[in-house]
Amino acid sequence: MNLTQLNAFHEVMRSNSISQAARKLGRTQPAISLAIKGLEETLGYPLFERQGRQLVPVPEAHYLVAETAEILDRISTVSRTMKSLKNARSGSLSIAAMPGPSTYLFPRFISRAIGDDSEIRVSLSSRSSLQIQELARSQSIDFGFADRPPNLPAHRQYEQIEISADCFCALPADHRLARQDSVTIADLDNEPMGSLYQDTSIHRRILEAFDRAGAHFNQRIDSSIYLPLLQFIGAGQCVALVDPLAVVTDREIGITGGRVAYRPLAPALRYEYLILSPMYRPLSQLARQVRDGWRDDVLRLLTEIGANPDIYESAEPKAAPSASP
Repeated sequence: MNLTQLNAFHEVMRSNSISQAARKLGRTQPAISLAIKGLEETLGYPLFERQGRQLVPVPEAHYLVAETAEILDRISTVSRTMKSLKNARSGSLSIAAMPGPSTYLFPRFISRAIGDDSEIRVSLSSRSSLQIQELARSQSIDFGFADRPPNLPAHRQYEQIEISADCFCALPADHRLARQDSVTIADLDNEPMGSLYQDTSIHRRILEAFDRAGAHFNQRIDSSIYLPLLQFIGAGQCVALVDPLAVVTDREIGITGGRVAYRPLAPALRYEYLILSPMYRPLSQLARQVRDGWRDDVLRLLTEIGANPDIYESAEPKAAPSASP
């Protein structure tokens, strides 16, 4: 038996008429009759007794119609679900972001992206960049947002979108360097500095930039993420070279209350973000739409603050960026 036969049988049982069933299904009467005949041949016995021009269901037909109704209802539900999945209006989303963006920018975008669709289930976690890399490698998330770790494996099991942008120098608002349009590494010689931990890619490149400029990197405070550093900067205890999304976050929600000024670094030092998605776990329409929307939103935010973003999409690793000479 097939769905065409079951649909025809169900409508004939509801209307007790082949002609009415044909009108309801938009088919011809001979087609409905042929479907019923084929179903009866498959079952090996008749489903209706013909009494003149009337069809009288046999007892077995009443059992079959109950089973058929459940099957057709289930298929209708699946059909609606698949259409909503195609339109990215239902389904589940498993995502992760590094602690800085996960506090505000990332969840703000996700909440806007799913809107009022109550059929979308979101699992959002805050993880380190290395943890996000491992989640993507193990095919455990739809996508994650991280910064570039010190080393990327030559053979990996995830795809990545790389977005690079200019770092900013974060200064106490009343600092002498805040009066300048831009800040150089030489300007920061022996200044009390805040920075990320030493095992991060950006910390290594900052040290390289100071070494090339012949400047002394006087580290006073280190942190796992940039946002806590802003409080020390606002209190006048250090300056720092920060990632551009930290600048966006402060401007959006006023973390420092205007006590921190941000100046471009000359020459530029690039910060690199990664959007990671599993290589062997095809993304749903929902996950792909949200991932690509986040990519576009990051580019917009970085452009608005003058961070000069670039994007590189590939399944292959790219050489680690370095500070401009």
